[in-house]
Amino acid sequence: MAVSGALFGFLVSLGISSLIIYLATKLLGEEEGFGTAILAALSGAIIFALTFYFIGTGWVASLVGGIGWLIAMGSLYNIGWLKAFFIAVVIWVLTAVVSILLPAARPL
Repeated sequence: MAVSGALFGFLVSLGISSLIIYLATKLLGEEEGFGTAILAALSGAIIFALTFYFIGTGWVASLVGGIGWLIAMGSLYNIGWLKAFFIAVVIWVLTAVVSILLPAARPL
């Protein structure tokens, strides 16, 4: 039962993250579709999981994981470091807004 709950939570998080990445990249003029956003979200989850596994927690692991994710974003969207960084900032802002609003949402 715990595994199915964790899988469900991961899939919901992946879907929300993918939507936010898709919106952020569209706001900054990228033409790739939702599938690329799913790959970006999945690659970010894998990169950060591996980074935290091998380095541990803390700001160094976050920095290394963030740089790894910027490299992945640059490869997936065929963009440079600066644009990948701006996309990451927009994603961070959108994620903050969603995290404030989403827990307030009530089922119908």
